Amino acid sequence: MKPSPFAYHEPETLEDALQLLASVADDDGRILAGGQTLVPAMALRLARPSHLVDINRIDALRRLEVDGDVLHIGACVRHIALATPVEPGPLGLLLSQVVRHIAHLPIRTRGTFCGSLANADGASEWCLVVNTLDAVLVAHSTRGRREIPASAFFLGYMTTALEADEILTTALLPRLPAATRFGFDEIARRAGDFAQAMCLAVFELEDGKMRRVRIGVGGVSGTTVRAAQAEAACEGQAPDPALFDHAAQLAGAAIDPVDASEEACDYRRALARTVVARALAQAAGLNR
Repeated sequence: MKPSPFAYHEPETLEDALQLLASVADDDGRILAGGQTLVPAMALRLARPSHLVDINRIDALRRLEVDGDVLHIGACVRHIALATPVEPGPLGLLLSQVVRHIAHLPIRTRGTFCGSLANADGASEWCLVVNTLDAVLVAHSTRGRREIPASAFFLGYMTTALEADEILTTALLPRLPAATRFGFDEIARRAGDFAQAMCLAVFELEDGKMRRVRIGVGGVSGTTVRAAQAEAACEGQAPDPALFDHAAQLAGAAIDPVDASEEACDYRRALARTVVARALAQAAGLNR
């Protein structure tokens, strides 16, 4: 099958891209960066945008650098750019480990970090990362710039807080203190498949106690979620396998799977419990 007809635009500045998008937003204009979801959807005519605004020629959107305590990831930064730590602390290492779980090498080579966020799939590793790390997402339009906390960005399955005339231009990720420990675990049917369940657990270890515990779970519902009760249970406690099992039970009980049957929902909760316990143990350096 071939895509339905569309007009192709290739601006060279962000200002031109914003003007173009503003003029076609009401006519189903779409942004093209990596295109790893949009292009196949167009080929199957599941998506039929009348205009594509290709932002790949905009140099300003390729920014990938640390500025103070924040890592800036521009809209045209490919997944593969994060395969090597981009900063010397725990954040660079975390990103380099998570990126290995994203699909296959050709997709990691072409797809973009911010494109994955804008696509807002609940099984997206980057959606899980920005939600767990309390990142801030920057959107631009002809009306100006606005910052959106990751917690307010994802509204549902493939639905975000972006307006039709806005471009997600940058993701701002806070750098992590040296005392930060993290663990990431994912279950998928085959390597490169969408995650059936995944967890990112992050905490700082101070005097043998876990502080600022953050636990994110993805692949189990329409959006990635934070396991607030599990985080509270671990906060201020020493790492312990029994505690991690308890936290995993809390996380599993709190999720709301979208599976069709009760049996499938129970299975999804069991997967969630498994990845949460594994991620916490990995962060603590405990074998399971």
